[in-house]
Amino acid sequence: MRLTDFDYDLPPDRIAQSPLQQRDASRLLVVNRDTCDFHHIQFSQIGKYLPDNALLVLNDTKVIPARLIGNKSGTGGKIELLLIREKEVDIWEVLAKPRRSLQIGTQIVFGNGNLTAEVLEKPESGHCIVHLNYSGRFSDILADVGNMPLPPYIRRPPNAEDKVRYQSVYATTEGAIAAPTAGLHFTQELLEELKNNGIETATLTLHVGPGTFQPVKVEDIQTHKMHAEYIHLTETEANRIRIARERSTKIVAIGTTVVRALETAGATGSVQPYRGYSELFIYPGYQFNVVDALVTNFHLPKSTLLMLVSAFAGRDLIQKAYQEALQHNYRFYSYGDAMLII
Repeated sequence: MRLTDFDYDLPPDRIAQSPLQQRDASRLLVVNRDTCDFHHIQFSQIGKYLPDNALLVLNDTKVIPARLIGNKSGTGGKIELLLIREKEVDIWEVLAKPRRSLQIGTQIVFGNGNLTAEVLEKPESGHCIVHLNYSGRFSDILADVGNMPLPPYIRRPPNAEDKVRYQSVYATTEGAIAAPTAGLHFTQELLEELKNNGIETATLTLHVGPGTFQPVKVEDIQTHKMHAEYIHLTETEANRIRIARERSTKIVAIGTTVVRALETAGATGSVQPYRGYSELFIYPGYQFNVVDALVTNFHLPKSTLLMLVSAFAGRDLIQKAYQEALQHNYRFYSYGDAMLII
């Protein structure tokens, strides 16, 4: 398939710049793959369309304030680092901006100087390797000097509200640099209501990395290489999901990250515990082994996420669903509205 098969026009004013006051007040477009029907509801009403006794699988990753803005020691030049992955203790792979002004040995100072970074490597991959120096607990330092890494299409600086709203209410495992946004619509009250109606939840961890925003640059999408992301599915939760499937309980993935994690852990057809990295790229033609239904936000044109949902529901149906959402003034992307694909 070609990259242009996954393009669509989106007016800039349809990109949500801030969250709604109430998480589950967002809109939900229900897409039925069998009938190709659409239904427009509020997210708080999702229980009416979920399969009976479904098992919702949640990604409990927590976004860290990974965007650091500092100054080069000596010159004072502004440098922005985005923490991507800790390779060793206090040795981080980062995205740097502007990268060209950095040299091996460059020192960068953040905040009042309680955090500094030294450039160790500047590989041709475009990332940099830095050593972070600080005293005290790193999580406390990061909370003090770091900023929430809002996506580039949110055209405003992060604020105090984002520290809460750019996380799901069940986020517990720190390590992501972007939120699994389908989960942002859930409240604790909604999850409790679903549980009281026989819908259970299971959790896994997939730390969302920069690949979420990595553009596909090849016209033949099959030659695109995914950025590896870390997954942890415990034995306990894997067993719960496997038993649920054996009992014909429908598995509902809350977000594309959960789809990738479950399909990685269930590649043999049976969900197994998993700890490690995955480069699984799902695009039309992929045969799903685990997931029966999907809750997901609306995704960027030509993105791997749009390709994944097109694989799940069919490219033509997803194109119609996106046009339906545009015609009904849905809000798009991270802080926007959602779809339930059943």
